Amino acid sequence: MKVFEAVQSRRSVRAYEPKSIPEEVLLKILESGRLAPSASNRQPWHFIVVKDPEKRKVLSEGKYAHFLAETPVVIVGCGDAELSPRWYAVDVTIALQQMVLTATEEGIGTCWIGSFDEEPVRKCLKVPERFKVVAMLAVGYPKDKLDLKALLIKSKNRKTLKEITSKEEFGE
Repeated sequence: MKVFEAVQSRRSVRAYEPKSIPEEVLLKILESGRLAPSASNRQPWHFIVVKDPEKRKVLSEGKYAHFLAETPVVIVGCGDAELSPRWYAVDVTIALQQMVLTATEEGIGTCWIGSFDEEPVRKCLKVPERFKVVAMLAVGYPKDKLDLKALLIKSKNRKTLKEITSKEEFGE
């Protein structure tokens, strides 16, 4: 699969098969995050791979994150706010997006999770103070069941390039 094909076919998956991801595939997904660019090459990220059902239950307490309890793997992206106070969040999100595209290439579904209360996540995963929890990725094989929420989101029209781009100056 070409990169643009992965961009086009990627969707937010909220229902997963209870099947584990082969370790080599998971390592490839993580490696794609490790190789991401970062400001001044500081690489201010740390990724926590969570498979434990009790821990996933804690991670699923966010308003829109309930399905994480049934997700085979959750990757929690943390950023070192001391190492890169200005750019850690951007750098971590770039790395997570590379993971999303690699997962898509491998036939693995993902869903970006921003719906969480940082303190319970931090406590559950023993995240050091200098790190901030930026986002989480649900990762697994998509369930074939009909995901109505995803269908509704997918059916919404995307803005055209003309609506979201300008030449030389904003609005031109």
